Parts: sequence; C-alpha cells; structure tokens
Amino acid sequence: MPDRISALHILVDHEHEAEDLLKKLKDGDEFEKLAADFSKCPSGKQGGSLGEFGKGMMVEEFEKAAFGLDVGQVSGSVKTQFGYHLIKRTS
Repeated sequence: MPDRISALHILVDHEHEAEDLLKKLKDGDEFEKLAADFSKCPSGKQGGSLGEFGKGMMVEEFEKAAFGLDVGQVSGSVKTQFGYHLIKRTS
C-alpha cells in the first residue's frame, strides 16, 4: 500500500445528495464537473482536487476509503464529521 496518494472529492451535507451524484456519475457525468457544481468544499473549484496526501493527513473515515480505492475508482458515500464525501483516487 502506498504512503501517499492523490484524490478528488465531492463534499455534500446529506447522504441522499451523495447518492444522487453517484447516479449522475454512473450516467456519464464527469466527476470534476460535479465537484465544481455541487461540492461545498473549496476544492470543488479545482474539480475536487485534494492533491497528494499521506496517511494521517485526513480524517480516519476518509483516509480509509481513499487508500482502499484503486486508481480511477470512485467510492460510495463516505460519512465524516464534515458531511458526505464521494472520493475518486487519481494516483
């Protein structure tokens, strides 16, 4: 398992919003466009990019989900203290 990865994410307040966005992704919408349009995180303006990060830099639930993805894979809804995330691992 790598020490550092890169990922995009979309942060919303409610699980149903995350589920709706997952449906949009499955219908072919681009992750980066959805992040720009719907994420409440400032990273949304950069397509949800969080850049590169290592273990211990993100909250536990987020880190576990992000490091568990394959490159290019999108997570299901991940609940943290900040809300509900969709995570796409990019490296």
